[in-house]
Amino acid sequence: MTVKIHPAIDNGVKAGDSGFSGGTLTCKCTTDPVKVSIHSNVLFNHICGCSQCWRPAGALMSLIAVVPSDKVEVLANGQKLKVVDPSKTIQRYACTACGVHMHGPIVNPKHAFNGLTFIHAERFDKAGWAPPEFAAFVSSVIETGTKPEEMSAIRSRLTELKLTPYDALSPTLMDLLAANHVKVNGVTKPAAS
Repeated sequence: MTVKIHPAIDNGVKAGDSGFSGGTLTCKCTTDPVKVSIHSNVLFNHICGCSQCWRPAGALMSLIAVVPSDKVEVLANGQKLKVVDPSKTIQRYACTACGVHMHGPIVNPKHAFNGLTFIHAERFDKAGWAPPEFAAFVSSVIETGTKPEEMSAIRSRLTELKLTPYDALSPTLMDLLAANHVKVNGVTKPAAS
């Protein structure tokens, strides 16, 4: 039996369209849905196992990407949006009726991802967005109820889908975070022995 990860990739990762320039994200509400316009393609699209990201019913992991925050515009029913947890770095705005996370900006000048907004590309009204490139925080699915003995099969399925599994972010993103830390705080010198 094939391990199910997320409906958008369970039948294979679809190639993106290099000309994709955005679209409209829509929540699951059938009446007065929240609509958010994205005026760019997505960056760093990935599968995420953390317990904070929204995922559709039955999905083991979420599908999450970023876009520049100035390319995000709430078009309809923004009054239904509320930040899930204001103490978190990503300010995840969710629909208070259906629960879908519609956009999650980072607004912290000291953070490497300041000015980026996290979105769920599968909520776009059209296909063509850049495909997921890797899987992040894979071991965190244990925190959401997955049994540790299932992890080997999950990692194998992600590898089969050509989504390298990491237990943090991808090396490129971790390097950006570390470089930003040095920029903000300087280099940490090892203690003398």
